Amino acid sequence: MLRRTSRFRRTAGAVAVLAAVALTAGACAGQDSAEAGSGKQSAIRIGAWIPLTGAVAAYGVPPKAGADAYFKMLNAQGGINGRKIDWTVKDNAFDPQQTVQIARQLIGQDKVVAIVNANGTAQAEAAFPFVLTQSKVPIVDEQGGSESWYEPPRPGLFGTQTLYEDQAAAVAAWAVQDGAKKILVVHSDPAAFVNVAKQVEPVAKKVDPSVEVDRLAVKFQTTDYTPVVSKVKAEKPDAVILILTSPEAAAYLKEARLQGLTQATYGYAPVAAESTIALAKDAAEGLKAVQLVKVPPTPNPPCRSSGPRWPSTSPARTPDSSRCGGGATPRCSRRS
Repeated sequence: MLRRTSRFRRTAGAVAVLAAVALTAGACAGQDSAEAGSGKQSAIRIGAWIPLTGAVAAYGVPPKAGADAYFKMLNAQGGINGRKIDWTVKDNAFDPQQTVQIARQLIGQDKVVAIVNANGTAQAEAAFPFVLTQSKVPIVDEQGGSESWYEPPRPGLFGTQTLYEDQAAAVAAWAVQDGAKKILVVHSDPAAFVNVAKQVEPVAKKVDPSVEVDRLAVKFQTTDYTPVVSKVKAEKPDAVILILTSPEAAAYLKEARLQGLTQATYGYAPVAAESTIALAKDAAEGLKAVQLVKVPPTPNPPCRSSGPRWPSTSPARTPDSSRCGGGATPRCSRRS
């Protein structure tokens, strides 16, 4: 059973996000001077870096399909104030250095006025100095991030995703409420994952001071989880919380089943993905995970009809259910 719970912390509604991008584009008078002089309405150029290849492509391909479908629908309806959206996407393979080079291409060559619906915490952080500080180009709806991005507020950075720290805290409370007394947090070793994993213990102990919480770090993009699961078995936890990417979580679940682990297993948003089910198959049975998203406050056609709409607009790919609105709208889920 993969359950998703709706919650939202920082919000920028669909209209506000796109209006902000449109205003930014309008302020860039030199973007298409030839077109402006001829009276033609130039497109609003926005861009994104997304992992479309590599180990975590499962996080990039479905969201890109969802956003492509949304922008296609938006343009068919006339765009924003008569201006079409030109969304340029480049594959960063989830690599920070590639992301910096892509950022330079998007801003310097493609002349985008905003980065919208990009993906990656470390990847975005690597590009912040050039994009936000040097170029003064806003970043809207970056998938990933940490609390340090927004406290204190960072000029030009607009997030719509519930922080991973908050999601880990929700998972911790869930595990304790289910009766866990000894929790083991299995997490990837990059700092972004470590920071999220650290949120489990204080919340778990707030719910029940007697709970024990330990952490087990795993090298990022590990594929062989045999030794990891062996260590988990030796620890004998009541519950395991996975702070991993979807492919890593699937690898853990498959190996856990092979080794006969029966402990309750929980995951945060990146684990609560269609790709986890597709990769882990039957081994995902019983997994509990949260996907904290904003419930659209007003009727939202793409979200209301995400099932029948997406095959007609993007037949090659099935968008992830948590990203049916792409980067320009609040996300919704077919599970609640």
